[in-house]
Amino acid sequence: MAESFIEVDSCQRAKNGQLISGDVFLSENVKEEGRIVSVLADGLGSGVKASVLATMTATMAVKFAASAMDLQASAEIIMDTLPICSVRQVSYSTFTIVDVAGSGDTRIMEHGNPPYLLVRPGGAAAVEMQEIRPRRWQDRVINFSTFNAQLEDRIVFFSDGITQAGMGGLRTPLGWGLENVESFVRAHIAEDPYISARELSRCLVARAGEIDGGAAKDDITCGVVYFRSPRQLLVITGAPFKFSHDRDLARLAETARGHKVICGGTTANIIARLLEREVKMDLSLPLDPRVPPASKMDGFDMVTEGTLTLGEVLRLLEEGFEPEELKPNPAVQLAKMVLDSDIVRFAVGTRINEAHQDPNIPVELGLRRNIVKRIAHVLEKRYMKRTSVQYL
Repeated sequence: MAESFIEVDSCQRAKNGQLISGDVFLSENVKEEGRIVSVLADGLGSGVKASVLATMTATMAVKFAASAMDLQASAEIIMDTLPICSVRQVSYSTFTIVDVAGSGDTRIMEHGNPPYLLVRPGGAAAVEMQEIRPRRWQDRVINFSTFNAQLEDRIVFFSDGITQAGMGGLRTPLGWGLENVESFVRAHIAEDPYISARELSRCLVARAGEIDGGAAKDDITCGVVYFRSPRQLLVITGAPFKFSHDRDLARLAETARGHKVICGGTTANIIARLLEREVKMDLSLPLDPRVPPASKMDGFDMVTEGTLTLGEVLRLLEEGFEPEELKPNPAVQLAKMVLDSDIVRFAVGTRINEAHQDPNIPVELGLRRNIVKRIAHVLEKRYMKRTSVQYL
């Protein structure tokens, strides 16, 4: 497969009346092997008990799949560990394990969840699939499939809160159903061929919630793995340590591929002067007292203030956020742009900004480089992005 990025994202809604979802979605990036392992576990029932059992299942599955352990052996250990429902005589959690490599080699193991969808442009894809009955659990079936992914392939997998949405209703007496879910997914991709994993998962969960009448009758979770050409973002912040390197910074800013953002007034003025461009105030976003206003410059997607804005971006990323639910401001817009990118590069100038030596500035903001380092860390660990930091 040509150079690609594996975008992984998910969306979740708890059953109406529950504070916590009984579905759990986890991912781990095995960087040394170029693999990403994602697991969706659905605990029996809903609420805290279901969440605990699903968390235990997903955690074990991620660790086993990320290691060299055979997937079938891993599944048997999970089944041995989980308690059995005394009434239904089934495990307290189902699971889907998706193990994908940068080369496109993909392994998927399913137990109890609805079948995953492999959506490939141009039609159906041939998938080698086999049924496995664990030696100690002959009454249970594990579906194991392997295939080689191509650019623009999407793997969409979900809990039964999606396929069973609307069950008992006049229009959907048996639930939304797998065929209708697939039609919905394909229609969305046809309308927007490059829709991100993040957006697609949210559209599917939102639609299932609508079919349930706006009050989810079960936990609803969707995960999407999307193989695509990398979307790149360069974030430039801070002036170079040496004044003689200002021209190198301007050259980097002008020649970089992909989207480009400047964070910092001094940085923006250096680049504007050397590239002979004008920095103008951007009045398209409403003013927010927590975040300084943004500006505009030809050739750049955004120009923002520096440390305060980056500190707010870090907070949003660490806490987790839905941009659609927040009042738009430069930090929210920048955080959304970061999440919509695959490879995020930071060019960090190390010249001291005298404005930030004021002891009244909150200590937790720290130095610019530490904020950037923390942003890069959370992007890699939590959001499965590729990052790099270059100091100037």
